[in-house]
Amino acid sequence: MLSVEETIVGTEAAQIPKQRGESLLETAVRYAEERHWDVFAGTWLEAVEGVQRCSCGEVACAAPGAHAARADWASQATGSATVARRMWQKQPTASILLPTGRTFDALSVPETAGFLALARMERMELTLGPVTLTPDRRMQFFVLPGAAVKVPDLVRKLGWSPASLDLTALGEGAYVPAPPTRYGSQGAVQWACRPTAANRWLPDAEELISALAYACGRDR
Repeated sequence: MLSVEETIVGTEAAQIPKQRGESLLETAVRYAEERHWDVFAGTWLEAVEGVQRCSCGEVACAAPGAHAARADWASQATGSATVARRMWQKQPTASILLPTGRTFDALSVPETAGFLALARMERMELTLGPVTLTPDRRMQFFVLPGAAVKVPDLVRKLGWSPASLDLTALGEGAYVPAPPTRYGSQGAVQWACRPTAANRWLPDAEELISALAYACGRDR
């Protein structure tokens, strides 16, 4: 079984992202160029009297520097590396946000359930897509689009009530923050399973739902 550290760091060479020493602009462009993901620039952090505040102005912002900056964000999302470059040239410290419901949906679960599910999936020899780990202790498993529509029925077929599990399917109209976006002073989004050539083809939600539902049930 992989340890938490090994799962996050990984041993497989990955083109995306280099992250260390790489700007948000360069990373966003690489997501668009190498993974063909739509991206858009979100809020950013500003120093106010020595304290890092979200650019949205909310003192009690739940995701400081890591959420959409405008209501029409969906129309701003782009798969063009050229347009992405222009976005971050305007605001180099803006967060990198990836809309779901386009090239992928995401299954979001608590961190503890996510690591339990990862261990179970490894034993089952399942092929995973990328998985993010956010500072608010959530994990997002990237799957094929359409998951948000069918996950409730899949959960019911496994004998669970969707409302009883902390398992959310993010599809059209939602987004996930991408590494190395920061949540205020909480830390940065990381890859629990980083994008590689091996996981360019995403799994269907049906392949992962059993392990995720089981883990979320154990985590209640």
